[in-house]
Amino acid sequence: MPGKADSLDAGHPRAGTLILVRHGQSATNAANIFTGILDPPLTQRGVHEARQVGTRLRSVPIPPIDHAYTSPLQRASSSLSHILETYLNGADSGDSSSSPPVTVDAALNERDYGKLNGRNKAKVAEEYGAEQVNAWRRSYRAVPPGGESLEMTVERAWAYYCAEIQPRLERGECVLVVSHGNTLRGLCMKLDGLDEDQVLRLTLGTGALRIYRIDGDGHVIDRQIFAVHGLEGGPQ
Repeated sequence: MPGKADSLDAGHPRAGTLILVRHGQSATNAANIFTGILDPPLTQRGVHEARQVGTRLRSVPIPPIDHAYTSPLQRASSSLSHILETYLNGADSGDSSSSPPVTVDAALNERDYGKLNGRNKAKVAEEYGAEQVNAWRRSYRAVPPGGESLEMTVERAWAYYCAEIQPRLERGECVLVVSHGNTLRGLCMKLDGLDEDQVLRLTLGTGALRIYRIDGDGHVIDRQIFAVHGLEGGPQ
């Protein structure tokens, strides 16, 4: 039930809770298209994935959610709505808690793929070559034409986290962040101390869920990863 927490925070009275969720599958995810800052809706699978996260959150020991953050792109903001609706008004309980305040900010947008936005990934590979496209997609510093590198995305997202989200966690709040694959990979890179090679191997599928406990100095003291057969979230 929302609002119930067990002894996981024992010994850490100021521990905050950070819940990271990648949005559910979007129409362009399903079509193998570079999505970036495009704004497609969720598919039915995406809606289901978001609701599954809400159900999962009801079964884990977290305190009441104090604040939620998301991007202005509808695949993230719609996922947040479905998550909160399911989490706060689960079918198995008559409990109905009030929805937390929500902050929407473009700093949590997906990586901008520039001229690749909206294009089919296979056709882009035919035009530029698989090696070049793989570098744009998986390299830490390679910048697609007119877009952002992963490094630039990490810097943007982490600056926002440090300024807006971390202070809440240091005060012991529970914060839900529903965002995008590359944006969340950037946050995980910093939180988990991953190097450039390690973050390139990190894959967060649609509907991926992670929960971190953060102490009063902003340090990670505990982490939960929800994976099935080694896969976080839905298949790509």
